[in-house]
Amino acid sequence: QVRLAESGGGLVQPGGSLRLSCAASGFRLEYYTIGWFRQAPGKEREGVSCISGVDGRTYYADSVKGRFTISSDNAKNTVYLQMNSLKPEDTAVYYCAAAAMWGMRCPIGYFGSWGQGTQVTVSS
Repeated sequence: QVRLAESGGGLVQPGGSLRLSCAASGFRLEYYTIGWFRQAPGKEREGVSCISGVDGRTYYADSVKGRFTISSDNAKNTVYLQMNSLKPEDTAVYYCAAAAMWGMRCPIGYFGSWGQGTQVTVSS
């Protein structure tokens, strides 16, 4: 059974950092693309970052480029999202998801398995 479990969310002040984890079970990361998405209240879910388990290529949305870093630990079957220089507009529920193929700019329609989400709140 494919399962994704996010953790690491919380409340942080502007300029602070958080590291989100996405633990996968029921499949091996090396054969999938893992994406991080977020959804703020009243807004559509948007792609934040993706990483290919096959060749390690990555994608970042313009809004997080230079501040967020995605990485994968295949031994732990876990993907991480290191978030630095956080801004209030980064506040959202963050989800990780798995796709069987890579697509330009992490098209949300490619992702069929989703975690339950973790809340990130950036506020002073």
